[in-house]
Amino acid sequence: MKTFSLLLFSFFILSCEAQLKTNNEIPLQEEAKNYRLETVADGINNPWGIAFLPDGSMLVTEKSGVLFHITKGTKTEIKNVPAVYNRGQGGLLDIVLHPDYAKNGWIYITYASTEGEGNGGNTKLIRAKLENESLTQIESLYKCEPNTTKGQHFGSRIVFDNQGYLYFSAGERGDHFVNPQDITRDNGKIYRLNDDGSIPKDNPFVGKENAKTAIYCYGNRNPQGLAIHPTTGAIWEHEHGPQGGDEINIIKKAANYGWPVVTYGIDYDNSTISTEQQKSGIENPIYYWAPSIAPSGMTFVTSDKYPDWKGHLLVGSLKFQYLELVKLDGEKIIGRQKIATDIGRLRSVTQGPDGYIYIGVEGKGILKIIPN
Repeated sequence: MKTFSLLLFSFFILSCEAQLKTNNEIPLQEEAKNYRLETVADGINNPWGIAFLPDGSMLVTEKSGVLFHITKGTKTEIKNVPAVYNRGQGGLLDIVLHPDYAKNGWIYITYASTEGEGNGGNTKLIRAKLENESLTQIESLYKCEPNTTKGQHFGSRIVFDNQGYLYFSAGERGDHFVNPQDITRDNGKIYRLNDDGSIPKDNPFVGKENAKTAIYCYGNRNPQGLAIHPTTGAIWEHEHGPQGGDEINIIKKAANYGWPVVTYGIDYDNSTISTEQQKSGIENPIYYWAPSIAPSGMTFVTSDKYPDWKGHLLVGSLKFQYLELVKLDGEKIIGRQKIATDIGRLRSVTQGPDGYIYIGVEGKGILKIIPN
C-alpha cells in the first residue's frame, strides 16, 4: 500500500510538471496579415485606458494626467481631471463607463493619487460625470494606502461584472514581501465594490479583524488586465511576473494567487524569489508566459468582424511590442498568435460597440484593426 501511494504521488507530481511545462511552451505563431491598421487619434504618448461613449466617441486616459475626448479623430482635453502622481508606472490609468451609463452618466477612473498618509502616491478609484467637456460631481470611492515614493506596480484596471459589482486592481507597489499576502494592507489585490463605492456585504473578508474589506482576492503582483468572460461571466485577470511568470488567472472569491510565495519567474538580478511554483491553498494560473511578455490590456473578442479571433482573448505586449491572440478552448489556452507585429509598446486593447478592435500604442495613439 505504501509503494502504491508513493507511485500515485510521483504520478501526480509528474503530471503537474508536464502540465506546467506545456503551459509556457505553446508555440507563438507568426501573424496572418488579413487586416489593416487605421489611426483613429495620434499624439497620445501613453494611452492607458479607452472607454466608448454612446455616441461612438471615446474617452482615452493618457498616463501623464490628460483625459482626451476623441470625436471623429479630433482630440479635446477634458477639464477638471484630478491631479495625478505621475511617477514611474503611476499616473492616469483606467477608465470605464457604468453599465447603465445611458441613464446615470457615471464614469469610473483609477489613477495614482497623492491623497492620504505618507509621501508619494498610491492607486485611487473615483467616479464622475462628463458635462461640457469637464468632469463634474467627482466622488472618491477608494484610495489605497499608505502612499509610497516607489514608482512601480500601481495596476490598474476596472471592470463591472454581470451583477453590477465593480472590480479594480492595484499592484503591490514594489513591496512584494509586505503587501500582497496581508489582507490588512492594501496593494497586490483585486477589490470588489458596489457601484457607489460601498462594500458588498458578502465580500470575503467582511467581519475579519483589521481586514481591508474591499478585497476580493489577493496575492497579485501587478494586474494590468481585467475582462469579463462573455459566456461564463467570470472575471479574468492578467498580471506581470518578474523575469518570467506573467500570469492569466480567473478571479475567485477569497483566492490567494500566490505572489511572492509561489512564482514562475526570478528576480531582475537573477536571484530566486521562491523555489515553489505550486502550493496548497494557492490558486494556480490557467496560463503563464516565460519569458515574460509584459502584458497590458485585455479583451475577449465577440465580434463577427473577426471570425478567426471570435471567442478568443487579446492581450497587449509591452516588451515584445505586438498584440497577442490567446486562443481558448473553454478555460484552456490552446494557441498563441502575433497580431500587429512590431507595432510598439501596446498598452491597451478593447472591442468597440461597432465591433472593431481598438488598440492604444505608446507614442502613437489609438489604432483601429480593420479586417481585409
